[in-house]
Amino acid sequence: MSPSNRKRGVLTGALFGIAIFVLIVLTIFAFIMMPRGTPVAVKNLDHLFEIVENGDIILRLGNRFWSQIFRDISVEDRRFSHMGIVRIYDGQITVIHAEGTARPGEDFVREEPLADFLTPAVALGIYRFTKADGEKIANLALEYIGVPFDWQFDMQDESRIYCTELLYVILKRLTPAFELPTVYIERAGRNVIPLDAISRSEYFIEVYFHQ
Repeated sequence: MSPSNRKRGVLTGALFGIAIFVLIVLTIFAFIMMPRGTPVAVKNLDHLFEIVENGDIILRLGNRFWSQIFRDISVEDRRFSHMGIVRIYDGQITVIHAEGTARPGEDFVREEPLADFLTPAVALGIYRFTKADGEKIANLALEYIGVPFDWQFDMQDESRIYCTELLYVILKRLTPAFELPTVYIERAGRNVIPLDAISRSEYFIEVYFHQ
C-alpha cells in the first residue's frame, strides 16, 4: 500500500471512530431524555383548587432518566422523584421548586404554573406540613427563586439548593428545632434528604394522591 493510501486509510478509520463515538453519545442522551411512563392528565386541574392550600408540598414522579435516580434515593416510599411548594394567588396555582435538568442555564429555583410542573408527572401527591403556617412557607419559598440548583447536594451551603433542601431551609427558618431525615449517598459522599422524608413523615399529612 502506498503512503498516500495508508494515510487515507488512517484518516478514514479515525473519522469512522469519531462518527461511532458521536452516535454513542447521542444514543445515551436520547436514552436519558426519553420519557418513561404515561404522564398524568393535566388538562383539567379544577378539582385541585378544592384540595390544595397555600404552602402545600406537591410531590411528583417524573418520566425521565434522572427521575428514576432521584426516586431510588428514597428507602421506604419510591412513588416520587421531585417536589415543589404550592403558591396560590390571584386565582392561580403555581409551584416553586429547585430543579436540576442538566441543561446549561436551566438549573435553578423557579416558579411555574401547576400544569407545567405536572407535565412530566406519572404520579403526584399533595402533602401538608402540620407544624407551620402554609402561607408563611409559600412566602419564604419566593425568596429563593433564582438560586442555582446544587449538584453537589451540600446542605451546608445555601448559595445553591437541591429540591428537598429548598423545603428544609424554609422549615428550619420557621421551626428551627425541626429536622428532616437524610440518607447517605456513597457516590455523592453526603447525606441527602430523600422524598420519603416527606411522604413517610408523621409531620406531613397526605391529602391527595394520583397515578
